[in-house]
Amino acid sequence: MLETLNLWLATGFGLGLAPVAPGTFGSLLGIPLAWWLVGRPLAHQGAIIAALLALAVPVCHYASLQLGGGDHGSIVADEYLAFPLAVIGLQAARHPLVMALAFAIFRFFDAVKPPPIHLAEYVQGGVGIVLDDVVAALVTWVVVVLVLKLWQRRRRA
Repeated sequence: MLETLNLWLATGFGLGLAPVAPGTFGSLLGIPLAWWLVGRPLAHQGAIIAALLALAVPVCHYASLQLGGGDHGSIVADEYLAFPLAVIGLQAARHPLVMALAFAIFRFFDAVKPPPIHLAEYVQGGVGIVLDDVVAALVTWVVVVLVLKLWQRRRRA
């Protein structure tokens, strides 16, 4: 029973079982979660995201063991639980276009895994499965902040 519940969480309630782009489909669960979190005080956002990421590590690790090891493509809890970090503290992310931009950038970095993101995968166990998504979310946050700053500067000019 616990194994089934864990697989259900790890696969994003089945979205990670999509035959095409399971990471993208699974990551979609992170959008309403991020939307809700951005409306909370920053301290609450940080605490909730920390708790979600702490939960993601064992969920992903045990699902990995059940599915034969490694970062199996159907494991998407790392994506949907890390995505809110990509917009933490950004009230502008309550705008659908900003949230969509953050999502697209996050998916790009998670799929392509440029340095330093790919290095995080080498950490063993569930930590590595989640850590590459955390780094992708942090890099996404930096890019989104830069885009928002450029947009604000352009609008003032």
